[in-house]
Amino acid sequence: MEIVMRNEVIYDFLLRIDQLPLRNYFIGAGCITQTIWNDLSGYPLCHGIKDVDVVYYDANDITSEGEAGIRTMLADAFPDFPLKLDVKNQARVHMWYKERFGYEIPPYSSLESAIDTWPTTATALGLRIVKDEWQLYAPFGLADLFNRVVRPNKIQITQQIYEKKVNQWIAIWNELIIVPWLQSGEYADG
Repeated sequence: MEIVMRNEVIYDFLLRIDQLPLRNYFIGAGCITQTIWNDLSGYPLCHGIKDVDVVYYDANDITSEGEAGIRTMLADAFPDFPLKLDVKNQARVHMWYKERFGYEIPPYSSLESAIDTWPTTATALGLRIVKDEWQLYAPFGLADLFNRVVRPNKIQITQQIYEKKVNQWIAIWNELIIVPWLQSGEYADG
C-alpha cells in the first residue's frame, strides 16, 4: 500500500471516493498495477496511466442510465481529476460484452466474480479504502504484479485480447516479463 500512497493522484482519489454514496466498488486493474510497475521501474508513478477503473456492482440497477448517473456523480466530485474515469457496473457487463468483444459471457454474480475474469493475473485486483481501512481483492495473489510478470488469465479472454494488452503495455514498460499465451496453460497459483 505504501507505493500506492506515494502516487498522490491515485491515493487522493481512493481517500475521497470513500466519502461518496458509492458502495460495493473497487478501484481496479490498470492504475494500481501500473503504479506498482512504475515504482519498480523507476518511472514517475503516473507514467503511462490513462485512466482509473472504477468498478462497482449493483444488480438492482443494470440500466445504462444508472451507470451514467454514477459516472456523473464521480465527475462532479472530481471536476479537475487529471485522468479519465472509466466507470462500469459489473452487474451489466454481460449486456454489452458480445458487441464489444464478439462473444457472450454469463452475468457476474458479484464484483469479485468479475475481477476473477480480468485479463491477466497481475491486473486482476481491486483496491479501496473504507473508513481508513485498506481492502484488497487479488484472486491470483500479488507475486506476478511485483515480479512484473504478465500472465494471461484464460477464464474469459481470448488470445487476441491478451496479445493486444501485452503489446500496449510492453511499449510503455519494456521490463515486463511476458508469458506467451500458448505457453501459459491455465493459471495455477504458485
